[in-house]
Amino acid sequence: MNKKTILQSLGPGLLFAGAAIGVSHLVQSTRAGAEFGFGLLWALLLVNLFKYPFFQFGPRYAAATGETLLDGYQKLGKGVLVAYFILNFATMFTIQAAVTVVTAGLASQLFGITNDLVLWSSILMLISLIILLLGKYKLLDNLMKYIIAILTTSTIVAVSVALFSTKDAFDVTQILPSGTVEITFLIAFLGWMPAPLDVSIWHSIWSIEKNKNSFQKLNPKDAIFDFNIGYISTLFLGICFVLLGALVMYKSGENFSNKGGVFASQLIKLYTKNLGDFSYIFIAIAAFTTMFSTTITTLDASPRAMAKTTNLLFAKQTKLNYWFWIIFLFVGTFIILKFFLANMGLLVKIATILSFITAPFYAILNYILITGTNTPKEHQPKLFLKTLSIIGILFLVGFSIWYIFIIF
Repeated sequence: MNKKTILQSLGPGLLFAGAAIGVSHLVQSTRAGAEFGFGLLWALLLVNLFKYPFFQFGPRYAAATGETLLDGYQKLGKGVLVAYFILNFATMFTIQAAVTVVTAGLASQLFGITNDLVLWSSILMLISLIILLLGKYKLLDNLMKYIIAILTTSTIVAVSVALFSTKDAFDVTQILPSGTVEITFLIAFLGWMPAPLDVSIWHSIWSIEKNKNSFQKLNPKDAIFDFNIGYISTLFLGICFVLLGALVMYKSGENFSNKGGVFASQLIKLYTKNLGDFSYIFIAIAAFTTMFSTTITTLDASPRAMAKTTNLLFAKQTKLNYWFWIIFLFVGTFIILKFFLANMGLLVKIATILSFITAPFYAILNYILITGTNTPKEHQPKLFLKTLSIIGILFLVGFSIWYIFIIF
């Protein structure tokens, strides 16, 4: 693959990274480092390993068959699509509200002007809406390359400063959380790390959109290469945010708020206090680009998925379907932020835990599709990836059962 082909193939994988690198990294990974030091690195590495096949099957299936995972789900039975519709509808507003309010909190810290998070959230969603309206997929695809580059650079600088500034010896002892509170945090951490598994559906949709906007159809090999770039980026930055939390916040005595704006203020101020005032701009840019990339990609992806699902369920194609869902998501998110902002911490926890508990559902479906008759034999995964998939399904099911047993 030459340099030009590499640049052309990049796109859906970076959109995946943009969607994944958000609350799971900035909030959950930072908190993991702040509360457990380096102790939960095992969990981050394991969940990224065991979720890898099921995320990869999204672009692999799209490139091999020319259709989205949702088309494949329909072939498995209408009930599967209905189940997805219900699950996505139940979580899409909370997820959008969660990522947007954290972005709004960072914007208020970075730009000032107003501390009204509902107003900031509306502004950010409106900007995202305009970008999607004017540029559609192509602009989002191109924009994400720059956002991920800025995010990666600023995060590396922040981590480097933290590493050189610390005077404490590193304690890399790994920890298995105990007690309901710690286990609930672990499940929430795993639920959105690196992302909920239904993002694999978004990825397959973006892959098809990429083909529509490209002069050259991507083959499965190029699609997997693009995915790997995005996935490795999410893993690397997840480790970076755990390191930042451990190096800067661990044993600091700071109690972090569940409110997006307060948390954003605490985050930036604590980094600045420990790393120096000069680090403010790097931390602020890294944090804001992390969350803005997630805000815009989730605002695009959930409506695309819902539009595709309703088109398949009712056998009716309409371009306005996407815009109906994006406006519906905009309004629903605004209502949640307007009237339930004080309970956002609880809503985020519910959404992340639900994402983890439903992960086996998506993992099993994706595995059935990629190894079934719908996927050409030459594009099906090899023995190693199939084995890893089986182990991954057992891991996800086992953790879900363990969590339910602990809670009840």
